Amino acid sequence: MKRSLVALAILGTFATSASAQTGVTIYGIIDAGIVQENGGPAGNVTKLTSGVQSGSRLGFKGNEDLGGGLSGKFLLESGFNIDTGTMGQASATAPNGLLYGRQAYVGLGSNWGNLLLGRQETPHYIALREIDPFHAGLAGTSTNLVSTVLRMNNTIKYTLPDWRGFNAELAYGFGEVPDNTSANRQYGASIGYANGPLVVKLAHQRVENLTGTGHVRNTLLGGSWDFGVAAINLAANLNKGTGVDSRDYLVGFSVPFGPSTLIASYIRKDDHTVIDQDASQWALGYTYAVSKRTNFYASYGSINDSNGAPYTVGNATEAGSGDKAFNIGLRHTF
Repeated sequence: MKRSLVALAILGTFATSASAQTGVTIYGIIDAGIVQENGGPAGNVTKLTSGVQSGSRLGFKGNEDLGGGLSGKFLLESGFNIDTGTMGQASATAPNGLLYGRQAYVGLGSNWGNLLLGRQETPHYIALREIDPFHAGLAGTSTNLVSTVLRMNNTIKYTLPDWRGFNAELAYGFGEVPDNTSANRQYGASIGYANGPLVVKLAHQRVENLTGTGHVRNTLLGGSWDFGVAAINLAANLNKGTGVDSRDYLVGFSVPFGPSTLIASYIRKDDHTVIDQDASQWALGYTYAVSKRTNFYASYGSINDSNGAPYTVGNATEAGSGDKAFNIGLRHTF
């Protein structure tokens, strides 16, 4: 009997040790809202949409202690549409969506940072989302006007560990075009500082075209300051390249009061090309936290296009169809 108890104790110790060293986490967001879009070429539309504030998703992430300060890690994140049950990240090349279209990578971590391989978010988009008071969601998302690239395929990314508030990322995406190493490739980098109420970000993204004969560069500088009663957000984005020459400017704020937060922003796109397609957007938003995981939201956005500019009011997952949009919905995280 004593031997059995000792054996059980030893097995329990091993199980506890293994559990501490290796873990897999399941997480996700479920977001559904009613969206009304006005001013589109096909007329006004009212619909139930998935992923208005944040893209609906199901994710798996894991970490294994390999010893010596080294760890193995992975992340698989699938986007989905709760209104239809279909997969997210649909495109012309993937009309039915992608299995892990949001992110999919494997890598190694240590005290020196993380080296990650796979489909990943760009440093430029991560910086923009952090600075944007709407966090790249709702009708006021900065991605309606601010030029950025959300994700990179075939990517090697190195993230440095935080050091006294400083952080940095480097990313390279292989173009994978035969006999042309420059075609279709991407570069990304960011450096930032986040400490207390202050956040500052500098980020850059370069995308080569499919033939390697042209490119587009986006360079973002921005930040925010949280005064406690309110936070102020400022950003400037320079867009240069083949047929591209524009500047994006953002100013916004958020005011928390109890479980509620009021959000507002104004964005201006200044086009310096001969077609001079300037645009401006203003937006208001409101969120109410029912709990730590569940919140209601409402938002309104309006865009003014000049000289036939093509910009529309979208949200976290949709480009939108018109120059005005209203959202109301519910988001749950787990």
